[in-house]
Amino acid sequence: MHYILILLQLIVAFGLLNVWLIRSDKKTDYRGCNSSSLKNEFAAYGLPLWSFYVVGFLKITSAILLLLGIWKPFLVFPAALVVSVLMAGALVLHIKVEDPFKKWVPALIMLIFSLIICLGSFYQF
Repeated sequence: MHYILILLQLIVAFGLLNVWLIRSDKKTDYRGCNSSSLKNEFAAYGLPLWSFYVVGFLKITSAILLLLGIWKPFLVFPAALVVSVLMAGALVLHIKVEDPFKKWVPALIMLIFSLIICLGSFYQF
């Protein structure tokens, strides 16, 4: 189980870093409201600009903590919990703007993986 949790940590962490650092200004099939960038997606959801920066900070920080958690396990639970809350929020926003299910899939998968990480890391202590 330990190695499965590490694999999930890697998937979630690198997925977040990819979206926020590499592809944040690129259009993808999964962006809400057919937005052309991550910042535009937040605007399409009706969120203020500051929320883009707060969420970005939280996701990038959580991704780094998930990676560091491979060596320092006490970092994993709080990081995965933050990601879980943010992914639940992302799902709510996809529903709010009536995005098709296809656009929800990445957030749903990240939510499931983050919850598994939370449970697994909580019970390892």
